[in-house]
Amino acid sequence: MITLSLAEIAEIVGGQPHDIPDPAVTVTGPVVIDSREVAPGSLFAAFAGERVDGHDYAQRAVEAGAAAVLAARPVGVPAIVVDDVVGALGALARTVVERLGTTVVALTGSAGKTSTKDLIAQLLQRKAPTVWTPGSLNNEIGLPITALTATSETQHLVLEMGARGIGHIHYLADLTPPRIGLVLNVGSAHLGEFGSREAIAQAKGELVEVLPEDGCAVLNADDPLVRAMASRTKARVLLFGEAPEADVRGEKVRMTPDGRPAFELHTPTGCSDVTLRLYGEHHVSNALAAAAVAHELGMSVTEIAEALSEAGTLSRWRMEVTERPDGVTVVNDAYNANPESMRAALRALAAMGQARAADGGRTWAVLGQMAELGDASLAEHDAVGRLAVRLNVSKLVAVGGREASWLQLGAYNEGSWGEESVHVSDAQAAVDLLRSELRPGDVVLVKASRSVGLEKVAQALLENSTEGEVVGR
Repeated sequence: MITLSLAEIAEIVGGQPHDIPDPAVTVTGPVVIDSREVAPGSLFAAFAGERVDGHDYAQRAVEAGAAAVLAARPVGVPAIVVDDVVGALGALARTVVERLGTTVVALTGSAGKTSTKDLIAQLLQRKAPTVWTPGSLNNEIGLPITALTATSETQHLVLEMGARGIGHIHYLADLTPPRIGLVLNVGSAHLGEFGSREAIAQAKGELVEVLPEDGCAVLNADDPLVRAMASRTKARVLLFGEAPEADVRGEKVRMTPDGRPAFELHTPTGCSDVTLRLYGEHHVSNALAAAAVAHELGMSVTEIAEALSEAGTLSRWRMEVTERPDGVTVVNDAYNANPESMRAALRALAAMGQARAADGGRTWAVLGQMAELGDASLAEHDAVGRLAVRLNVSKLVAVGGREASWLQLGAYNEGSWGEESVHVSDAQAAVDLLRSELRPGDVVLVKASRSVGLEKVAQALLENSTEGEVVGR
């Protein structure tokens, strides 16, 4: 963050200094919400959560070097007290971003946000100093925390924006006004909260509504609900996708024998071949979105294609592919799941399995609940189970309660009547089954919503494989 005095911060956030001997003391370190991450000169933002109250760690934070605490009440150490810590954090981020004048790239969508953000970051940092959202810190706390890591040298600020309801994207975009706004897709994620895909589109489209006239709305030409957002913005529109009219377009899309996408990248300045290191055809759309942003910011098609071909995943548990010494490949995609990403992951698994089928390798889909689907949950879980059978996935292991039973039932109804599919109660049961059944050449996909915690399965399978090579990062 740019250097600010405690007096300046208090004025920006409308707070009252408490127990601050010298208001001229400056914040020179990061703004953090975990006292364990405090560095000298930090500002510690104290939040009262359901299980932990950050105010209880205020003294520890100051002892570790924090210049002060941003708090909702006096805490007995140097603090700036405000009525709303979340709002104060946002106000501070807004001021810092305005003073820096950095180019803000914001992106949203139902699926692929984090993977696409990682790609954009890897492209843009080749051009100039770039700061981006770590992991999926895309809400009203994570976004300003990320923005406040920018410095006077930062030229690009890439921010992922999530939404749990109407107005959320608008709020986030107001904190860090973007010049480039990217909407990836409108899918079924959070369908239970929004009620319909049209309502999701309304929320996601708030991003393009706030763009300035000299800004750019980067929209998915292959998604009708996203493409229709062109009418909601005063900014110039840049289309990406496989549609013939897309400005940044993928042609001759194909899969390598081991399941990696390859395509011909076309931009208004030329074309070049791309072969991704990432697994799964769904990454083609993500890569084209990233390419469109990079094109808008002045990168040549050759530079973009080279960067895409070398890019990996920066965030954990997103199609993280690790090959064990014994030849078993574990695909940890357990960070989150929705119907679209589940289908994409299963297709990637099937493609990876084809390369190993000649040697007797099998494909295992270890799947759990897709959360927040509302009334569509039964049908969507049933459909995923059926798809696993249609893709000839060798073994389906459905993990968990009711939703997992629907996954297994879908597979059964599609024709998986023998040992091809099984329903187990929890992650440990899945681990026990896999440890007894896996053999060299097998590929194991692990995927569910974050709340299920299926990353434990992937981690357990790799515990005794420290020499395993991560090949999909």
